[in-house]
Amino acid sequence: MTLVESLKQTINIIEKALPDSVSMEEAAKTAHMSPAHLQKAFTVLTGMTVGEYIRKRRLTLAAEELTRGDRRVIDIALAFGYETPESFAKAFRRQHGIAPKEARNPGARLSCYNRLLIHVTLKGEKAMNYRIEEREEFQAVGIHREMSMVDNEQSRKIPKLWGEVNENGTSETLFKLNNGDLEGVLGVCVDKGNEMLDYWVATEFKGAVPKGFEQIKIPASKWAVFEVHGAMPDAMQKAWEQIFSEWFPSSNYEHAGTMDFEMYKKGDPMSETYYSEIWIPVK
Repeated sequence: MTLVESLKQTINIIEKALPDSVSMEEAAKTAHMSPAHLQKAFTVLTGMTVGEYIRKRRLTLAAEELTRGDRRVIDIALAFGYETPESFAKAFRRQHGIAPKEARNPGARLSCYNRLLIHVTLKGEKAMNYRIEEREEFQAVGIHREMSMVDNEQSRKIPKLWGEVNENGTSETLFKLNNGDLEGVLGVCVDKGNEMLDYWVATEFKGAVPKGFEQIKIPASKWAVFEVHGAMPDAMQKAWEQIFSEWFPSSNYEHAGTMDFEMYKKGDPMSETYYSEIWIPVK
């Protein structure tokens, strides 16, 4: 199943379930992707998380329901997944700018989010430098944090973790420990299910696990390795966007479903000449 087909399937299952919600696990199973990969691809290509899309669509349909008749606000709130009129009113006002009762007023202005239609434009305006590598399983050592993917929480916690390891010297220690073929520090996402992931800051290391660190095994895989040139985090974000919007739709490869990672070389990450890589397991 191609990336575009997977995202279309995701939108189909979400729309069929409305006004009920769909778990990330359900959506990922339908799309034949891991929850973490689905969340990343969906966010990069649509500009919103799966949860945000569901919330916007539910509040759009709730507004339509309010304008159609005299059904009580509390009944509509419960039907669309809100436990109290207050929580519904708060979410409704955030999207539409007015209270639910005001939606019934003649001429009330509402913010409508229609069903997403996935169209990928293959621009190819900027060359993508990549290579295909095959590697056996290897060991990395580092530290990790458990994070939720609900409401894209990991996108806020991952930069915070990098700030911590850069400030307390952990990243510098990992650069010194590195003795493998991958010369850099890795940012690794490990999908744990139930909309949770472990994010690792680690480095390839051969030998007994050093004190203060833990071990992670990176499974054997065929990898698509993309070059990233430029200052962080913009260069990395743009590279992911190009991979999902251009490379996957136009290549014969699919994401293999196991962990992917980013590799950061030594140097100034704020420099326009900084070099890093994205490693994606493919099949």
